[in-house]
Amino acid sequence: MIRIEGLKKNYPGFALDVSLEVRPGRITGLIGRNGAGKSTVFRSVLNLIRPDGGCAEVFGKPAAALTEQDRQAVGTVLADAFLAGIYTVGDTEKIMRAAYREFDAKAFRDGCAGFGLDPKKKISELSTGLKARLKVLCALTHRAKLLLLDEPTAGLDVLARDEILSMIRDYMEQDEERAVLISSHISRDLETLCDDFYMIHDGRILLHEDTDRVLSDYAILKASEEQYAALDRSHLLRVKKESFGWSCLTDQRQYYMENYPETVIEKSGLDELILLMAKGDAV
Repeated sequence: MIRIEGLKKNYPGFALDVSLEVRPGRITGLIGRNGAGKSTVFRSVLNLIRPDGGCAEVFGKPAAALTEQDRQAVGTVLADAFLAGIYTVGDTEKIMRAAYREFDAKAFRDGCAGFGLDPKKKISELSTGLKARLKVLCALTHRAKLLLLDEPTAGLDVLARDEILSMIRDYMEQDEERAVLISSHISRDLETLCDDFYMIHDGRILLHEDTDRVLSDYAILKASEEQYAALDRSHLLRVKKESFGWSCLTDQRQYYMENYPETVIEKSGLDELILLMAKGDAV
């Protein structure tokens, strides 16, 4: 669905250089702190900015060469794009109907009713949570084959985030050939949603991994100086000096559990992985 190869974009004090792909039937996450380059990736895929090198392809075509039919098949939520506040929720339905041939007005109205979105209410009067729901609803109701969701849950409480993530799961269950690229700096949201993820830091991809493997095979070793000196480091990805000794990231949890039972070994979630990959040292 998406193939990015050596995509480069340079700004003062920041340089993007990434490669990634999104396959049919999968939800792929792009995780990283604010400013890591996530939005630049999305804007390049949508041909909203011109890259300085490399390529971004959607449906097997360069982003700049997508046809109107191709663009109709993409549903989009951008982190810093807002619906015009002067319009009402009902106006949004009219705009979507005019813009998308496959727009499902009934699904849109049903979604609005379920979220308590009053058709007569101006968008400028909606809460942050209702605006986010409306943006995602627009992306989901024109039978898109591909969703590009840049920080769709940013600024929302736990319940609102869960509602939006449930909408995305339902979207994928309707057609196994669909695909999603979603970014978030709230990594725990993506642990239960994504099939795989890319970690981006300072414009570079540090890691690509299946989410299930991170949750089952990755771990954080908490080792004293003496334990660290005795460790086989061939399966360590990153290490970080701590007051107690060392924190060590590995993708071979079982190996260390079997061979170093005296060492504290904790399962790694995405938050811990991000921290050590970004701040730790390579072995």
